[in-house]
Amino acid sequence: MSKGKVIIVEDDVEVLEGLSEILTSEGYEVETARSGEEGIKKCRTEQFSLALLDIKLPDMEGTQVLEVLHREFPSMVKIMITGHPSLENAVASLKRGADAYLMKPINPANLLKVLDEKMKERVLREKA
Repeated sequence: MSKGKVIIVEDDVEVLEGLSEILTSEGYEVETARSGEEGIKKCRTEQFSLALLDIKLPDMEGTQVLEVLHREFPSMVKIMITGHPSLENAVASLKRGADAYLMKPINPANLLKVLDEKMKERVLREKA
């Protein structure tokens, strides 16, 4: 049984493939996008329970993608990932609706723990 459908929006191919492998091996269905625009388009045509968004994308800021997804898909869990952590980015992400903020290199065990927690919170929210 699938743990949920995840979209990873990340322009770094190595990071994208690494995250895909980790999540697929844990039972998630994974889709990927290499730009913000592609990620938004996929979210509008398929239903995802979770989005992993890179803050720095080639066509727009990840926080812009976050804003669109938060507005159009409020129940989707949205987690920001960045190789350029800053307090400003973290605060901006959380204010715009991110459920969590992770720094690269991403620790697989930590990633899975955060995903599990956030997915459980989502289920509880939907039941409330």
